[in-house]
Amino acid sequence: MDFDYDLFVIGGGSGGVRAARVAAQTGAKVALAEVDRYGGTCVQRGCVPKKLMVFASEYPGAVEDARAYGWDTKLGDFSWERFKTRLHAELDRLEGVYRKILGNNDVQTFDARAKLADPHTVELSDGTRLSARHILLAVGGWPVLPEVKGAELGITSNEIFHLDKLPERILIVGGGYIACEFACILNGLGVEVTQFYRGAQILRGFDEEARGLISEEMQQNGVNLHLGTDIIEMSKDGDGIRVKATNGSEERFDQVMFATGRRPNTADMGLEEVGVTLGRNGAVEVDEYSQTSVPSVYAVGDVTDRLNLTPVAIREGMAFVETVFRGNPTPVDHALVPTAIFTQPEMGTVGLSEEEARENGPIEVYCTSFKPMREAFAGRAQRVLMKLIVCADTRRVLGCHIVAPGAGEMIQMVGIAVKMGATKEQFDATCAVHPTMAEELVTMREPVRTA
Repeated sequence: MDFDYDLFVIGGGSGGVRAARVAAQTGAKVALAEVDRYGGTCVQRGCVPKKLMVFASEYPGAVEDARAYGWDTKLGDFSWERFKTRLHAELDRLEGVYRKILGNNDVQTFDARAKLADPHTVELSDGTRLSARHILLAVGGWPVLPEVKGAELGITSNEIFHLDKLPERILIVGGGYIACEFACILNGLGVEVTQFYRGAQILRGFDEEARGLISEEMQQNGVNLHLGTDIIEMSKDGDGIRVKATNGSEERFDQVMFATGRRPNTADMGLEEVGVTLGRNGAVEVDEYSQTSVPSVYAVGDVTDRLNLTPVAIREGMAFVETVFRGNPTPVDHALVPTAIFTQPEMGTVGLSEEEARENGPIEVYCTSFKPMREAFAGRAQRVLMKLIVCADTRRVLGCHIVAPGAGEMIQMVGIAVKMGATKEQFDATCAVHPTMAEELVTMREPVRTA
């Protein structure tokens, strides 16, 4: 049977664009459809604009520190309008880059919504039907609002980049990395931030000691964090929003931002009708090669709800092309993926938390917490954490957790060693770079506890 394309990709985010480009480089005839902006969540609504906001929010602290270092400095006012204009210009530029990448590799693009009509046919929103030997779902995820009375009055991380002006007071609901990052960002930009999280501690799933330190530092920096607290209902109050909470409070905020979960974008895609199995929360179920229950249909990225990180989606897309178009079956490797949380302070993490490692056998925990030189000189009380989890039998470093300025940069390099299976003795045999915070990773000689 002749097909219009060898591959049709639905979704123009990081995973979809990478898969389309690399597949086209094998000689395959490739098309891609994207209903929104190219670049997906990461470029348009996530990592990139968020990180630029992180940078912006750190300047007040830097100016304050500069005075301690002898500089005669003072901080002026922050212009959200000026920052936002430059931010969106940069996102426009990046979207252009993504479009150019596809064009330069002869990938035909359709600015339209696409769904499946059958296992080899996609239907565009204008009714056009196109056939393909293989279809790749890379449609990502979307924030969801909780089922709370008045929840429609709130915003999500999608809208935070498009506000006409910064609120004076904001309530952020959630305890994951998105909620915590934006609590720190907005606090740094001068917004009065309150954060509600219904759980006992923020950043569930991460190392307990590390997330405990981040929680303390966030509060010390001015975030009004309420744990074990949730919203009962919300109502309009003039230009603001009145919020009733489970802790008995009733307060008025200018904005309420929900960061209470994301859902794969699988609604009204025709997936179940053609036999694609969906799992919890609407995620597309795939095997280790990203193949769905329909042999011609594959899926990568957040729509599969495996490990929802941009570099992971890209690697899944690369493995898909290697498997399907290069004849080299390549399973996706989700083990030992380093990642960073851009709270203030940052957290970098790779491998097992102490709690996870305890369940797998005897371990040794090496940990140190201290005031870094730069901040201590400036009179800040901020503390950092360096932590290694070591298998007592094999001596392999099973996990590393860093809470410190620049933790994201550090964990990228540590991730290489951990992925290679480095032992504690190999860490110890590495000469320290002095004076740095990271030198502590190779100078911790005695475990603080064993389990």
